[in-house]
Amino acid sequence: MRYRVIKCDRKMLGLEVSTDGVVIRAPYEATRRQIRKFVKENKKWIHQQKKEFPKRVKGKHLSEKDINNLVERAKVVIPPRVEHYAALIGVRYNRITIRHQKTRWGSCSGKCNLNFNCLLLLMPTEVMDSVIIHELCHLKYMNHSKEFYNEVLRVCPDYKTHNLWLKKNGPGIIRRMTEK
Repeated sequence: MRYRVIKCDRKMLGLEVSTDGVVIRAPYEATRRQIRKFVKENKKWIHQQKKEFPKRVKGKHLSEKDINNLVERAKVVIPPRVEHYAALIGVRYNRITIRHQKTRWGSCSGKCNLNFNCLLLLMPTEVMDSVIIHELCHLKYMNHSKEFYNEVLRVCPDYKTHNLWLKKNGPGIIRRMTEK
């Protein structure tokens, strides 16, 4: 099986199946042997994901007008949710920006500015909320440490389930913006 390895600053091996193929994200210190073993252990899952991939592309292509409408709706829907969860987490933020991006659902800057993808409105509310919570928790922990994830799970106990939904269905949502 062919796959691409991306070494990065992370603690565990990760796996992504998309139209571009299979990508393994690995810690810098991971060996080739560890990566091959990881792929072998997940071979069945990878084949299942490849088989189901065409089924995940749902919905019509989003026109520029559709995207602009989503951005405007997101400017109304997302800020109150951010405010609600910021209070639960006990953090303060500066500015919220809504964008239409091809690679990110959200981000948090060192200046406490939050960015969210307008396409969050095309997913279940609890999944959108999990992205909001994830970014807000970065205002406490600007990393993906154990403490960071403990805080995320404190506010969103089903975070792992929502994150799996996002990994499975997110690429199909992104493609609605990029393919005709």
